[in-house]
Amino acid sequence: MKQGKNLNSASRFSLITLALLLSFSSYVFAQEDSTATADAAGAAESETSPAAQGGDAAAGKALFNANCAACHKLYDRATGPALYNVTERRDREWLYRWIKNNKELRDSGDPEAIAIYNEYNQTAMNAFPQLSNADIDDILAYTNTPKPEPVAPVDQAGGGGGAGGGVSSTVILGILAVVLVMLVAVLFLVNNTLRKFAVAQGVELPVKESRKPIWKAFVENQFLVLVSVIVLLLGGAYFAYGWMMQIGVDQGYEPIQPIHYSHRIHAGDNQIECKYCHSSARTSKHSGIPSLNVCMNCHKSISEVADATNEYSSVTEDYTKEFYDKEIQKLYKAVGWDQATQSYTGETQAVEWVRIHNLPDFAYFNHSQHVSVAGVQCQTCHGPVEEMEIMYQYAPLTMGWCINCHRETNVKMDGNPYYEKIHEELSKKYGVEELTAAQMGGLECGKCHY
Repeated sequence: MKQGKNLNSASRFSLITLALLLSFSSYVFAQEDSTATADAAGAAESETSPAAQGGDAAAGKALFNANCAACHKLYDRATGPALYNVTERRDREWLYRWIKNNKELRDSGDPEAIAIYNEYNQTAMNAFPQLSNADIDDILAYTNTPKPEPVAPVDQAGGGGGAGGGVSSTVILGILAVVLVMLVAVLFLVNNTLRKFAVAQGVELPVKESRKPIWKAFVENQFLVLVSVIVLLLGGAYFAYGWMMQIGVDQGYEPIQPIHYSHRIHAGDNQIECKYCHSSARTSKHSGIPSLNVCMNCHKSISEVADATNEYSSVTEDYTKEFYDKEIQKLYKAVGWDQATQSYTGETQAVEWVRIHNLPDFAYFNHSQHVSVAGVQCQTCHGPVEEMEIMYQYAPLTMGWCINCHRETNVKMDGNPYYEKIHEELSKKYGVEELTAAQMGGLECGKCHY
């Protein structure tokens, strides 16, 4: 009876544990269902919200991006004034005439039109006679869109307690850990109970045989000890050699810059050519770090990143629109650009960029020779920069890596009269139609070392 009592206690304990697991699973699924229901309700509410009065804001946004966004922003001054709530500052009929043909309006002597023309350095706005009054109403409806409040990023790791926040991963892991401990305890109790029950029934339990410790068996086997020592010495020498050969090789180096610059947005989404910023790569040994004036060629008019609905959206899981906008403000602070007056203040700050690619002083490398003469693409050495959010060193830049490239790369001969004579002579010597850089002398020590 005592053994049966212990067995029943273990069974009851197992049933209680199973009930707790089922309750926990039901609670989690209930939380997920309630969250999904709330999201669906919010989406339905947003879809049924009334459209802006006086025009279609959604259609106006497309017209604004196509015709106005190059010079105007909704909430900040750019080449032209900010257009948010422009209907409260100007009469709608006056806006029709101004947008369709502002020169005609100025020539008529309209004082407001002349004042705006003088305020913005007497730079005339483009005329848009192709826009109908309905199109302009749509644009004006879009300009009345209130500025959205910044959304606080959701802490994916820590969960977000509160109503509708679901169960945090920390709580789930804690509960699972407790359940695991309880299952281990149940198995221990069941095993102990079964052993006692077997003893009570007169069943003989197997007795573990004592074995010689592994370390003793290993020490007594001299051949095995000798082989192990040799393997350890050879393995240690191999890894030591590999570690020493990595000294000075910074492949994968990915430093954080003082101003975040996304090659993915500039070279990828917007397809800006590498040599637009690194122009000295065409004619100089070094590719150079672009001056901030090059950045301001575009960012005089671009003070914020494209929003999430734009074709070239830059918002990702790790980098939000607010993050990019703050980095642009760092650029403005460095060059002394006053966004409100669209002018330079003269108060500048140096930007301490962190160098990524750095060859030893005894190694000679000329960017112009490779870029302009050989026609080597930037991605050959620097990797897929158009996909890099943070720039990193793609290639090892070791001597062996450069030599392999010289051995495998054919010299570009089309439109390159510099190599015509030497190419003809060496082609006969090697009996080939195309010469590699190595066959042209690219493996000579003096080519890369002073």
